[in-house]
Amino acid sequence: MSGQTIAYTIRHSARARHLRMVIDPDDGLIVTVPNPWFERFVEKFLRQKANWILRHLARVKKMEGKIVIRYTKEEYEKNKNDVLAIIVKRVEFFNTLYKFTYNKITIRNQTSLWGSCTRAGNLQFNYKLLYVPPKTRDYVIVHELCHLREHNHSGRFWKLVARTFPDYEKIRKSLHKYVMKEG
Repeated sequence: MSGQTIAYTIRHSARARHLRMVIDPDDGLIVTVPNPWFERFVEKFLRQKANWILRHLARVKKMEGKIVIRYTKEEYEKNKNDVLAIIVKRVEFFNTLYKFTYNKITIRNQTSLWGSCTRAGNLQFNYKLLYVPPKTRDYVIVHELCHLREHNHSGRFWKLVARTFPDYEKIRKSLHKYVMKEG
């Protein structure tokens, strides 16, 4: 494969009808064959699929060290009220320091944002904050609270955040290790 040797595992399956491959983050490239005599076609099959394999191996490599948060719509419906209760309590706690005025707090099933603050003063939080460490969750809450005063990421905004989280840069960076996947 492009001068590159890639290890793979062969698995036999009586139910399989065709050669099939999958890339598992833990087990690497796995080729499923319908029966043992199909093994003679594996090398040719892998050479034909080399671009796909290399592309997906690179994607898996990027995911190393990441924490995947899997979610479903049913899970969201089940957990959103519990998450709302936690978030409201923490917003009220941190707002004793900031004393900002806000309107509604809502929980959403967002695919990429942890939270947001609207110009109208509404705070929105991702229900998946349930799955991150409490300090990280609190950072997101404080971050959005501070947007009530500064609707940007200016130096003034970060000074507000630093009043509660002087190590905000480290916590903010830690959020990048989480990947949200539906299913």
